[in-house]
Amino acid sequence: MRHMNSRERTLLAGLAGGILGITLAGTGFWLASRERATNDLPRKDAELLAEVLDRIQADYVDHTDNHDLMSGAIRGLVGKLDPHSAFMNAGEFEELKIATEGNYSGIGIEVTLESGAIIVISPIDGSPAAHAGIRAGDKIVAVDGKAVEGAALVDSVARIRGKPGTIVNLGIGRQSAAAPLEFSIERAMVSVHSVRYEMLEPGYGYLRISQFSETTGADTDQALGALQQLSAGHLRGIVLDLRNNPGGVLDAAVEVSDAFLERGIIVTAEGRAPEASFRMEAAAGDLAHGARIAVLVNEGSASAAEIVASALHDNGRATLFGRKTFGKGSVQTVLPLNDGQALKLTTSRYFTPSGVSIHERGIMPDIPLPDVAVPDGQPAARAGKDSDVRAAVAWLKDESAALAAAKTAPARQ
Repeated sequence: MRHMNSRERTLLAGLAGGILGITLAGTGFWLASRERATNDLPRKDAELLAEVLDRIQADYVDHTDNHDLMSGAIRGLVGKLDPHSAFMNAGEFEELKIATEGNYSGIGIEVTLESGAIIVISPIDGSPAAHAGIRAGDKIVAVDGKAVEGAALVDSVARIRGKPGTIVNLGIGRQSAAAPLEFSIERAMVSVHSVRYEMLEPGYGYLRISQFSETTGADTDQALGALQQLSAGHLRGIVLDLRNNPGGVLDAAVEVSDAFLERGIIVTAEGRAPEASFRMEAAAGDLAHGARIAVLVNEGSASAAEIVASALHDNGRATLFGRKTFGKGSVQTVLPLNDGQALKLTTSRYFTPSGVSIHERGIMPDIPLPDVAVPDGQPAARAGKDSDVRAAVAWLKDESAALAAAKTAPARQ
């Protein structure tokens, strides 16, 4: 049974929500509807703000609009808190809500701000960015020929967004390249089909989750049912692929974890406000019926993906393969404001079932694997040719063989 403080809200975790066709680094969200008492602005600060606005209106070389100035001031105020808090206008808030449903306009990448630089966490499977060859770890240095260094994250994101069918030119810094790379990417409606599956060989299935949208939990349940059918009820092992999964809806991460667990804590969180602290536990009912699980992770696995990986690992349900994960362990609350606007505010930090915060630390896999490029979009048909997948299957087969031998061996006298 999942336990949490009661409040009318929708959990989102991992994607900072497809804002402007891009998602902001692996943030967890609550979509909340509530009223709060506002603190009075200190008189001296209010007077200073009014004085600055008055001087700008009177003396700035060009005519200014107070509404635009105040919006900019609010963005700066919230953006000063951390890379994952943001003020959203009505259009941005609407795109956030659309993104959590798994469809949005843009190029389909997850980004974060690190030391003033915009870093790609991962491209979304099948997105324009993935097809163009954008990789996890790429640094966006220019948009349409204009440098982004020192620019606010939300402003740079706004320059990358656009209508489907239009082109955006990105300058990309890549560690393996001596000079910036140029990419021309056609914007499109990104429709995220987050769950894919196939049988790799008799008894061993492959389940790929590219991000967590509102439908991912139900789609995972359906995929596990299909794998059980394809294996005639003899599913012995599953490769759960969370590589380059930037996160998404927190409830979906909890549902996916719950699908593989009979009991145990999935995730806990702590914050200053009482409602910012919660605890979620698994309900009985392992849809994989005890099949061994190998989870693939890498540096592009963030937030909600890390919640699933740690929940299965800490409860002794899975072994982790690959590379250290991204390390995103905070939760944001999306608070609707007047005129369709919203505030996305960091309100909690979450912890793994073992009580560890992975924020800015990531999760080390049990079995490290060499750093290899994940095939573009990671379609299921290519899974069997993937060296990480092959390594995971080899481990699953050895474990299953050992278990089978132990069960059939004669008892010692």
